[in-house]
Amino acid sequence: QVQLVESGGGLVQSGGSLRLSCAASGIIFRISPLAWYRQVSGKARELVATITGGGSTNYADSVKGRFTISRDNAKNTVYLQMKNLKPEDTAVYYCNAKYRGFDYWGQGTQVTVSS
Repeated sequence: QVQLVESGGGLVQSGGSLRLSCAASGIIFRISPLAWYRQVSGKARELVATITGGGSTNYADSVKGRFTISRDNAKNTVYLQMKNLKPEDTAVYYCNAKYRGFDYWGQGTQVTVSS
């Protein structure tokens, strides 16, 4: 059974930082492409950042230079370091893993940035 469990969300002031974590189980973590998405109520889920099994990364233009995705294969965990947060970053953040042709999602963690 595949499980993704996010943590690290919360309330932060504009300009602040947060680090999200996503612990995975039930997959061969080291080969799985991973990603972070976010969603604002009433809007479509938005891709924030991706990281391949080899460690290559990509970012949405809106977060480039402020967010960093990384993975620790020994801990089966993917991270999203977020710096210089803005009110428009407020959303529920979801971890995603692709494994054997399927997409798996965590339950989401709320990030709220106050102005």
